[in-house]
Amino acid sequence: MRPEVGSVAERTGSISSGVASAASKEETPMERRNRSLTGRAGLLGAALALLGLCLSAGTAAAPVAAKGGGTVSFALPADETSTYIFPLQSLAGAGPVDDNEFQMLMYLPLYWFGKGGHEVVNYQRSLAEAPQFSNGGKTVTIHLKHWDWSDGTPVTSRDVEFWMNELEANKDDFYGYVPGEFPDNVVSQSYPGPYTVVLTFNRKYNPLWLLYNELSEITPLPQQSWDRTAAAGPVGDYDTSSSGAVSVYNFLNGQSTNLSGYQSNPLWQVVDGPWHLQKFDPTTQYLVLVPNRQYSGSPKPTISALEEVPFTSGAAELNALRSGQIDYGYLPPNEYSQVGYFRSRGYQVVAWPLWATAYAVYNFANPKVGAIFKQLYVRQALQELMNQPQDVRDVWHGYAVPTYGPVPISPTSPYTSPSEKNSSYGFSVAGARALLTEHGWKESSGVDSCQRPGSAADQCGAGIARGAALSFKFLYTSGNTGFTDELESLQSSAALVGVKLTLTEEPFNSVEANAFSCQPSSGAGCSWDIDMWAGWSWDPDYLPTADEIFATGAGGNPGDYDNAEANQLIAAETEQNGVAPIVKADEYFAHDLPVLWTPGFDYQVSVIKGDLKGTQPQDPVGNIYPDQWSIG
Repeated sequence: MRPEVGSVAERTGSISSGVASAASKEETPMERRNRSLTGRAGLLGAALALLGLCLSAGTAAAPVAAKGGGTVSFALPADETSTYIFPLQSLAGAGPVDDNEFQMLMYLPLYWFGKGGHEVVNYQRSLAEAPQFSNGGKTVTIHLKHWDWSDGTPVTSRDVEFWMNELEANKDDFYGYVPGEFPDNVVSQSYPGPYTVVLTFNRKYNPLWLLYNELSEITPLPQQSWDRTAAAGPVGDYDTSSSGAVSVYNFLNGQSTNLSGYQSNPLWQVVDGPWHLQKFDPTTQYLVLVPNRQYSGSPKPTISALEEVPFTSGAAELNALRSGQIDYGYLPPNEYSQVGYFRSRGYQVVAWPLWATAYAVYNFANPKVGAIFKQLYVRQALQELMNQPQDVRDVWHGYAVPTYGPVPISPTSPYTSPSEKNSSYGFSVAGARALLTEHGWKESSGVDSCQRPGSAADQCGAGIARGAALSFKFLYTSGNTGFTDELESLQSSAALVGVKLTLTEEPFNSVEANAFSCQPSSGAGCSWDIDMWAGWSWDPDYLPTADEIFATGAGGNPGDYDNAEANQLIAAETEQNGVAPIVKADEYFAHDLPVLWTPGFDYQVSVIKGDLKGTQPQDPVGNIYPDQWSIG
């Protein structure tokens, strides 16, 4: 969901406006370490100043218009505001903005990824030195740097142990957990010194995968202040027992879901990142971060405050940009023609490519249409009806690239297969019609139905009854004119060959929750057909291996794609050294089409005030670096 596809994506052009309501952000059972790539909905911007928004009792009004004292305002997407502060994110609490634009500014992961506009490890910003492998590649030794928490306490191996104990005892609720992977594959751990961590895995893995997709998940937690089971209770070593770790987690998770306590809760003031939370409005999720004066890293923040401003419409955000109320915003897709307007007024206008892949998910577990999606020829036909080159040109105005596999096309990387770059399933209405006709589908009243049931090469396929119709419900993220235009084009092409797509749009969180509601073992929540929240962002698992999204039973596989050959290729990705297994798997998924590949659009087209320095290059994994920004 680095995918976090989950959380992070395209800013939208919704025309509605107003203050975002906390009640409108539904909890989503995101079950992968990679948050889904999100549909950037519109924004609340000018509304904060114009409506004179009042914060909760005891807090000041949100100072949007005033920019004195080196304050920088950063525009957030709608319905993806910060609503979960505890870094060990629960399934219900996970969301794209929570990580890259909130938590990671305060709580640093053991290893930071993102450097110079690439998705590579950044040791300068990391809490640890490069890992050392031994024991035939099964054991990794990690040496922590000498870093401090904001209360002056050193960041030590005990804080890593605290994370590991909490993760192990509560892994089923962790949004990044995949059965059999981290921490299940850790057979022993030791902490021989205050700055040394030793982990031994059950077998040798690809060291690149271990660093980028396993060790990348670790975020040391301040054990000296968080290892407690109640707000008024003492700090102890509760995490060292399984039951105690559960009690600690229940307490911290409960505190994290209490938005009204973010601003005053002393728990959240103990940080090791460059920023700490000063203001938080539990209704709108407007927030202010200020520098952590005890920050051990470099560079130190020079701006005095960072405002993260929520919006509910692209129109409102654009108005805020035009009136000078937002320092770092973006253009909605339907407003790309205004690039010249902003550049002529001294703004920096810069595309932000994202380390992500875009797609819509088929529900193979759907009891009514799942058997249809299991037919490769059906998936081939649907892919040939998706006119990606046209969408890139006319819908995304060139701020996108055709996508045909799990490895992102942009920025460039060594993991991309030939078929990812040039799909075998180019746009062809005639080709799609031929595939369906050859397998026994015939149009009647505008919709194809199966006339030759059975499993032979010229029949509809196993499990498909006579009269079954190619009619599907297609749910997608609302508020994004790009998504709407893209899918209406697909809908029109599909109608030409007797495939009926009924398009419905809902907020991002509803779409994501709908997809991840399916429980194939019981059939509960599996009535949906096709879902598109946008795709998958590779973060905080940065290596684009398909165990994240296409392995049988993976948390990021809500459509229940199940393929034995694919599982073998995925195992090779994680266990064999080098990038060749990743390229091979990417080639396979470009042909087998486990999802409907859609254009991979830029994270956003950023519009940044000319006097705001240090914002470039923008990070492909979605991180922001306000500690590097300066005004003037």
